[in-house]
Amino acid sequence: MARAPLLQLNDISLTFGGDPVFHDLSLVVQPGDRVALVGRNGSGKSTLMKVMAGLVEPDHGGRVVPPGVSVGYMEQDPDMAGFATLGDYAASGLDPAETYRVEMAGEGLKFDPNRPVETASGGERRRAALAKLMAEAPELMLLDEPTNHLDIEAIAWLENELRETRKGYVLISHDRAFLRALTRATLWIDRGMVRRQEKGFEDFEAWRDKVWEDEDQQRHKLNRKIKSEARWAVEGISARRTRNQGRLRALKALRAERSSQIKRQGAAAMELSAGPKSGRKVVEAKEISKAYGEKIIVQDFSIKIQRGDRVAFVGPNGVGKTTVLKMLLGQEIPDQGSVSLGTNLLPAVFDQARAQLDPEMSLWDSLTGDPDMRVSGKADQVLVRGQPKHVVGYLKEFLFDERQARAAVKSLSGGEKARLLLAKLMAKESNLLVLDEPTNDLDIETLDLLQELLDDYDGTVMLVSHDRDFLDRVATTTIAMEGNGRATVYAGGWSDYQAQKAEATPDKNEEKTKSSASKVKTKADPEAKAEGLSFTEKHRLEALPAILERLGAEIAKLEEFLMDPELFSKQPVKFQKATEALVERQQALAAAEEEWLLLEEKSGD
Repeated sequence: MARAPLLQLNDISLTFGGDPVFHDLSLVVQPGDRVALVGRNGSGKSTLMKVMAGLVEPDHGGRVVPPGVSVGYMEQDPDMAGFATLGDYAASGLDPAETYRVEMAGEGLKFDPNRPVETASGGERRRAALAKLMAEAPELMLLDEPTNHLDIEAIAWLENELRETRKGYVLISHDRAFLRALTRATLWIDRGMVRRQEKGFEDFEAWRDKVWEDEDQQRHKLNRKIKSEARWAVEGISARRTRNQGRLRALKALRAERSSQIKRQGAAAMELSAGPKSGRKVVEAKEISKAYGEKIIVQDFSIKIQRGDRVAFVGPNGVGKTTVLKMLLGQEIPDQGSVSLGTNLLPAVFDQARAQLDPEMSLWDSLTGDPDMRVSGKADQVLVRGQPKHVVGYLKEFLFDERQARAAVKSLSGGEKARLLLAKLMAKESNLLVLDEPTNDLDIETLDLLQELLDDYDGTVMLVSHDRDFLDRVATTTIAMEGNGRATVYAGGWSDYQAQKAEATPDKNEEKTKSSASKVKTKADPEAKAEGLSFTEKHRLEALPAILERLGAEIAKLEEFLMDPELFSKQPVKFQKATEALVERQQALAAAEEEWLLLEEKSGD
């Protein structure tokens, strides 16, 4: 016997400020459904989820939840008035015998139930809201960006909990790895329409591209038909006869159909411009240590970052990733050791706290008030990579409309704030990008574009992220900060780090013993450090094969690109850039091979 749906929306229509968000929308969520809710920023995902939760009343249509079915919604900005601690809020509504569930969720999500509400950060409040939902375990869970403000360990805990539950849930998330692992169906919001596919997020992008391809073909056919009928209407004498008035009315209807079609939202016109090349060495840290009281951030850590490297920092929240990043940039002084910066550096920083954005300023003033973007004597223009551009025109490139230009920054969504910060960052020339949690709140299409820009960026990238898919796509080196001052360098992105860590796990105790013996030897005999490889050299030797492989692959791609005989005559600028890139990578490959040989010889293997 078929079970009743958990939730049903029938012919929902909703309008905000004169613009329709949804029209005649219907959907059903069945028991056990694991659904990804996807769409561009601003498409109405969160609004639809609030309609599903019963928090937003539609203009027309109905919401049906069968008797006895509970629907839980993870609030983005929970109202905690009247609660002393986060734990009090998370346990509200639970039977006293079930409050242990809050403690379990709190441990997995890493939030302190005893934290006073008044001192809790926005991220801590959201984790408390998520813990409350997980503890209540309703038949249908509605989760809006649940991984935001979670570190990778907490994301893994949540992923495991959702994988094992028998409850139904609908997820909004920008985290591809999270969606791929958990979803079996996809709801796609596109221009007020909701489509459903009985496949998980893994198949979404192929489905989306096929829908858009079919749509483009239909529009092309419609345009051809209109063009043909319009020529007949102008040139055909018979068009004026009474019996052909129906054909003219049909032409008018075709034109009305075309004008009523809603254009797809384009991608943000983001562009990164690398400034003058930095020196080959970007940052070199030697045996740096840092502690705050009894908390050790990093101990005896060394690394050399060279031009073109993509270095990612991963680890639990609070372990000190941002602190290490600031030390490598010279913004914080290590307690011990030294940091030297390379020459001709032009850094551009994307901070996770969005501190560069004043919430009370308008978008217009946020750009024109930036000293690096100000155009002398032009109040309506900003300097974008050395060229003046109208401020509204530049905002439109990042998908803001003209009405938003005078709105306060605090009125923006999380994704819009991230795009505004990217607009400020990308207006400047740079050769060192520092990205601290850049992926929070960005939609999948914008993430794709950002990743492509980083691939083509000629400078160096240092980033902190909990987005595993993004790390795999961007990072060439991963620094894992594991607590108690441990920071280990791995070649490649997140998956490479996990694989190398798994290979090293069986020998963990042996390595620990060797490490302890090495430290004792070093303390007893200062000359001992000269024998064999240092800690940093060992990991550099392990990383070099992947670097050699990457450089070889890049050289092969560039050589294939330059084989086009018409490239020089038709696209001389691209030819020149590709030639310079080929020479640079060939030199880098030769240097890396030489470094590998020297380290191999020194290791004595």
